[in-house]
Amino acid sequence: MAAVVFIHGTGVREPGFSKLAGRVAAGLTALREGLRIVPYYWGGAHGATLAAGGASLPAEPGGTSRGLSERPPEDETAAAWAALYADPYAELALAAAGAPQVTERAPGSLPPDHTVRARLAALAAQGDVPAAELGPGLARAATDLAAHPLLGPAAGALPPDDLATLAARSLTARVIADALDSDAPLVPVGDTRDAVADRLAALLGAQPRGTERGVRSLVLRVAGSAASRAAVRRRRALTEAAHPAAGDILRYLSRGEAARTDLRDLVAGLEPPVTLVGHSLGGIIALDTLISAPLPQVRLLVTAGSQGPFLYESGSLPSLEHPAPLPPHMPDWLNLYDPRDLLSYLGAGLFPGRVTDVPVDSRQPFPASHSAYWTNPEVYRHIVDRLP
Repeated sequence: MAAVVFIHGTGVREPGFSKLAGRVAAGLTALREGLRIVPYYWGGAHGATLAAGGASLPAEPGGTSRGLSERPPEDETAAAWAALYADPYAELALAAAGAPQVTERAPGSLPPDHTVRARLAALAAQGDVPAAELGPGLARAATDLAAHPLLGPAAGALPPDDLATLAARSLTARVIADALDSDAPLVPVGDTRDAVADRLAALLGAQPRGTERGVRSLVLRVAGSAASRAAVRRRRALTEAAHPAAGDILRYLSRGEAARTDLRDLVAGLEPPVTLVGHSLGGIIALDTLISAPLPQVRLLVTAGSQGPFLYESGSLPSLEHPAPLPPHMPDWLNLYDPRDLLSYLGAGLFPGRVTDVPVDSRQPFPASHSAYWTNPEVYRHIVDRLP
């Protein structure tokens, strides 16, 4: 009887694993009778846990006992800037939403955004120098903001001084957000960021007001929500439950031999032909196991949404270092990937003639696409078509 060993991916624990394994078994046996489905649950014995009860997790800034009503002002500031890094025009949109109805202007009068657009153009002409501490990008940010369609409505809703402050924060956030997007190795501390924002506000026409400037950050309406405030308080749960994946990967890459040994022992007790089907990190475990030593019972390796090719190319795969080829004893390899799954990679270009890359489409965005393989009938058809 042909056997299929299913090897789960990162972050999977019971009772979720049994449900997942049952779904995979049902999907495969519906297309081919007589298959023996053998689950390999490595997460229980070899998955990452917070062994000391979360002793490595920092306490909430200011202490864990602080109530929401006593939230430190610096926490609110950080939340506001986080929202602006995600969308540098967030305050602009909120201000524009409160703009009065447009009325016809008197002949010869200038629109309320005329002055700030002119000052933004003058600022752009100075290049990146006024915000040099933040890195490059100020001139481009100022040019884009001057042309933004929401600047006019925002100018109609705010006094010029407050508009200059809002525009300065937008520019500052845009430059830092661009640096983050480009993986810049240096990001300025908050004091430097705030000093640059004050400098830009003055260049855009705001009067010096010390540390409290005009309108309070509009973006705090969304950044200061209960969900945002709870993020730090829920760090233990987020780390241990919602994001065990990173811990699983790190643990496997540093101490993965035990997981590979258990898989070898499992396969050794099965009659051939055996197929290994691995999802995500499960595919890496299967690949490493097969590369490390011959398993003649195994006739096919199937990986889905797996990072094995990437780890090999980046020099991080424990069993094989680039550019060494796959060993001759490796079985056929079917690699399923979803183009929208940012954690799936291609192997055929790295191992010509040894890997077959096949795209599947879950019609889901990332990260849902990374978990949608086992509800996609197309996946099961590809696997069954290749089973020995």
